[in-house]
Amino acid sequence: MGFFNKIFAGLKKTKDALANKITSIFHGELDDEFFEDLEYTLISSDISVAATEEIINSVKKSAKKQKIKTINEFNNVLKESMLEILNIENKDMEYPCAITIVGVNGVGKTTAIGKLAHSFKNDKKSVVLVAGDTFRAAAADQLTEWSKRAGVRIVKYQEGADPGAVVYDGLESAKARKDDVVLIDTAGRLQNKSNLMEELRKINKVIDKTWQGNRQNYIVLDATTGQNALSQVEIFNEIIPLDGIILTKLDGTAKGGVIFSIIKDYNIPVKYIGVGEGIDDLQVFDPKQFVDSII
Repeated sequence: MGFFNKIFAGLKKTKDALANKITSIFHGELDDEFFEDLEYTLISSDISVAATEEIINSVKKSAKKQKIKTINEFNNVLKESMLEILNIENKDMEYPCAITIVGVNGVGKTTAIGKLAHSFKNDKKSVVLVAGDTFRAAAADQLTEWSKRAGVRIVKYQEGADPGAVVYDGLESAKARKDDVVLIDTAGRLQNKSNLMEELRKINKVIDKTWQGNRQNYIVLDATTGQNALSQVEIFNEIIPLDGIILTKLDGTAKGGVIFSIIKDYNIPVKYIGVGEGIDDLQVFDPKQFVDSII
């Protein structure tokens, strides 16, 4: 399956929920009733109220100017309005780069790290994984399995070790071996686990002091949780400034519109989207391809 076809297939549930509803409410007249129906359709796809209002206001202006008559013309205007939200500044990847991965338990964080490692390896980058989650039983073992699948190194300690020490040694190892990418796993913290949040702050300080190269911080979110993902972004962004989002399990939900909510509310770019279970199914997020796949 080709690159675009993977994304298209992975987003089928969102497309069926969104595009089909839009087709059913479009009758050639862009009146108040239509826009009320459109508002409901967008919000029901987990697009926030603020993002929905911005999209509809933009659509109204363009539709009036272009004298929209057909569904294809309308869809093109809708896509343009959606892209206005999604096309935000995106920090470039510079090497060597240390990427800290955060997120709550169950979102697919370890899997996302393994797939990221595989992707970087395919791009001819040398990669090392750092098992900074020393709290959860078997976390390092799971990451080790992914390191084997991706064919990359891993730095790990025994369960219960100091995460800061693991991260420090991992960064020093990467510098010594001149690795291109360091992927740092962290414990799957729940927002109410203040001690674990403090541990994340300590890890962040270790990286600041130890690493002189480029660094980025990504949060992994489960798309099936919808608007609950927004509160996770808010909390983690207060502890460690987020540079990007990895949205997993998009193939398992009809509410992929949460991407618009995240970007509109927090101005943090989506870096990767998960559209399947395979090792190649974590794809670089392309706003235009995403919009083309759901409308």
